Amino acid sequence: MEEPKDNQPQLNIELTEEVAEGIYSNFAILSHSNAEFIIDFVRIMPMPSAPAPKGKVKSRIVLSPQHAKRLQRAIADNIAKYEATYGPIKDVEGGGGNQGGVPMSFGPPAQA
Repeated sequence: MEEPKDNQPQLNIELTEEVAEGIYSNFAILSHSNAEFIIDFVRIMPMPSAPAPKGKVKSRIVLSPQHAKRLQRAIADNIAKYEATYGPIKDVEGGGGNQGGVPMSFGPPAQA
């Protein structure tokens, strides 16, 4: 770690090309124990032959309770900044009689 002029330690973080591409997720599952919080990021895709969409965990993040609290504050701060710039984010959780906000419709089926 380097010491900048204001005497605060600086953290150098490496971001690989693969990680920088990101992983798309349209659903998250949160759970916790007394020692950690777990966030599973899921991608739910429609399955034309299945009665319900199929989801697959694409990434799992495990956090200490202290880091989970910091993440909560950071997300709240970023949402406030986003809404100040672009306007309120429309909350569609659980819309259309859909309990829990699981996306059940992805629009009309694709045609070839």
